[in-house]
Amino acid sequence: MKPTKTIHFGIQRKIVANMTSESWAAVPHAGPMAEFDVTDLLDKFNELRASGRLQHKLSINTLMLKIIAEGLKDAKSLNAHIHFNMRYVKGKVEQFDEIHFSVPMALPNGEMMTINFHNFENKSLDEMSAYIDDVRRRLENTDLNEAMFEVSMDNTITALKHLKIGTVLGRLAGAKLGKHRIKTLSGKAKREYQAIPETDRITKHDIEQGTITVSNLGAVDRGRVGHCALLEIIPPQVAVIALYAVTDRPWVVTNEKGEKEIAIRKILPVTIMFDHRACEYSDTLPLLNKIQDICSHPEQIMDW
Repeated sequence: MKPTKTIHFGIQRKIVANMTSESWAAVPHAGPMAEFDVTDLLDKFNELRASGRLQHKLSINTLMLKIIAEGLKDAKSLNAHIHFNMRYVKGKVEQFDEIHFSVPMALPNGEMMTINFHNFENKSLDEMSAYIDDVRRRLENTDLNEAMFEVSMDNTITALKHLKIGTVLGRLAGAKLGKHRIKTLSGKAKREYQAIPETDRITKHDIEQGTITVSNLGAVDRGRVGHCALLEIIPPQVAVIALYAVTDRPWVVTNEKGEKEIAIRKILPVTIMFDHRACEYSDTLPLLNKIQDICSHPEQIMDW
């Protein structure tokens, strides 16, 4: 076969390929897929948005991050990092009170970048919305290659400190030699980019590893009925959560007479993948139970 086009990996695809390869090579994935009736939750969400109580526009994605953050307070086993040495069969899991969400976001040019939303454990809905709005503002001024090359070089320095000489040499060769070299800014263009204050662009602090990843696949494929079956856990994180598209579905409900009947409801599929070295299925239950409780009693979001 003769290829019609050859596309060499840029730095974004290199980083994704490296992280996902490490994930599937090292991490035993397991986890549940669940469905939640969010009909009443979305009604309350629309009521909150129309109430005038919020200073920033609230998105359903931000609301779900808040719900997940509340759930992770009861499911700290998922908000953690694992350190495991297979050769010596020894390891540890570090749990965190702070919740730093790794969230894939679309750049203005259509490419994707995973951003670390820092300290979402106690932020209000307004504070979360303001934070995300500021990230989007800074993305407008960000050069993807420059930001990710900064992270890549930081990882290379870390590998050098751990005497991983082969890894360091391989990364430098892949970044600087031949057709696969990474093209970054230079000269005047680089100086102009670096002159942009760090408060106005994305830096390595924004791309560093979070405590757990949340990916809203429904934002990419709106309206399709389905689930996310698998999603990579990015080491050293021990869990990843995927939200799929909300769709109208037939659902069994209990009417005012206490009778069961079929109704058309808005259903949200949620998938949780966990690292089986660090977690068990039971570790996901506090999070799933919290999501169910909020969906069943959505009036509580009015106090967020």
